[in-house]
Amino acid sequence: MNMTERQQKIRSLISKNGEVKISELEQLLPDISTMTLRRDLEKLESLGEIVRTRSGAKSIAYLSRLNEAQFSERENENIAEKFHIAQIAHRHVLQGSSIFLDAGTTVTELSRLLNKDKLFTITTAPNIALECAKNSDNTVFMTGGRLSYGNLSLSGVNALSFLDHINIDIAFMAASGFTFKSGFTCGNFDECNLKKRVIEKAAKVIMLMDSSKFGKNHPFTFAALTDINLLITDGKIAYSDLEELQSLGVVVITE
Repeated sequence: MNMTERQQKIRSLISKNGEVKISELEQLLPDISTMTLRRDLEKLESLGEIVRTRSGAKSIAYLSRLNEAQFSERENENIAEKFHIAQIAHRHVLQGSSIFLDAGTTVTELSRLLNKDKLFTITTAPNIALECAKNSDNTVFMTGGRLSYGNLSLSGVNALSFLDHINIDIAFMAASGFTFKSGFTCGNFDECNLKKRVIEKAAKVIMLMDSSKFGKNHPFTFAALTDINLLITDGKIAYSDLEELQSLGVVVITE
């Protein structure tokens, strides 16, 4: 598909600045209608050059750099707690089993401990897939779907379709937040639906979540306490939260 000179100009602008707003394009190209400018952005998106936003568009390269910074920042938070949780989770990995590894920094820590395990691993996270692929005894499957630049996770219709044909013995899940009222939550609708499907398919669900996530509430609930078999967290969990979880019959491991 060939691009017009105008579309090439828009692409160069977005590539240079990382993003552009429709209002800026209207000032730059006053003789071009807003509808035409939006169609130009649609064309560039179809070519994989950009991702459209409500107010304009952002370049793929810019989003990748932004996401890398965001992920690195999260990865450097609560490092000791995440590693501790990953070590506990690793004790529940069964050789030869089919496991699902959710996206997220805590599950990433777990993936780094699987270097000697013989497993069938399914994941939505490209970075986790690469970690698991370092072990030749680990057969790695990735769902299809659209990449979320917020947490390096694939989701959408293709991902859901892939999961329909996969059996999962143990799902190691992650959450952005948890409250007793809303349950386990995340900030993306497609990822919420994918997490729900994984939980439906899994014979056993283990939630990995450091104590900083307690009390945080995000827009989409993907699981209730009754949907999980085990919650692994760190020793910094508030005693009142631990007591309430145990009163509700939730199996919690902190050490």
